[in-house]
Amino acid sequence: MAEKTTIARPYAQAVLALAKEQNALQQWSEMLQFAAAVTADEEMAAIIASPRLSSEQLAGLFLDICGDKLNEHGKNMIRVLAENDRLDVLAEITVLFEIERALSEGTIEAQVVSAVELNDAQKSGITESLKKRLGRDVTLNCSVDASIVGGAIIRAGDVVIDGSVTGKLAKLATALNH
Repeated sequence: MAEKTTIARPYAQAVLALAKEQNALQQWSEMLQFAAAVTADEEMAAIIASPRLSSEQLAGLFLDICGDKLNEHGKNMIRVLAENDRLDVLAEITVLFEIERALSEGTIEAQVVSAVELNDAQKSGITESLKKRLGRDVTLNCSVDASIVGGAIIRAGDVVIDGSVTGKLAKLATALNH
């Protein structure tokens, strides 16, 4: 996985630079997500991995599948990736692009897993606290997982705040065992 990320990083940075230059970050985000979904298809993944097609044939097939979902720059990106045998890292390119896009826009997406549904006041409080701590605008994605018993787990980038009952019990057990 680290190798794919290493390979994908320069492509993601180049796409981000182009998207900024074109003032088309959202359009590129949509194109990359669509193209990554195409590569995620089992049949397409097998075709990409197969040596039977030339890079031109593979790019042509891929672009036929994408139809009008890609602009000319997006189509050129697919051709370059196919030519360099890198279509298999399109998912990683997409993830890295989104991370870099959020950094450049001064935003971050936070995942909040709680034992019960959060009300609007709780969501607002979490958003404001994270905004102060991280210095960026925060978008919350909330989900419920009753198995954490109580509290919440918050993940925002490389920050993890485990305020769940399950997490606190695990810390207590570790402390008691040492």
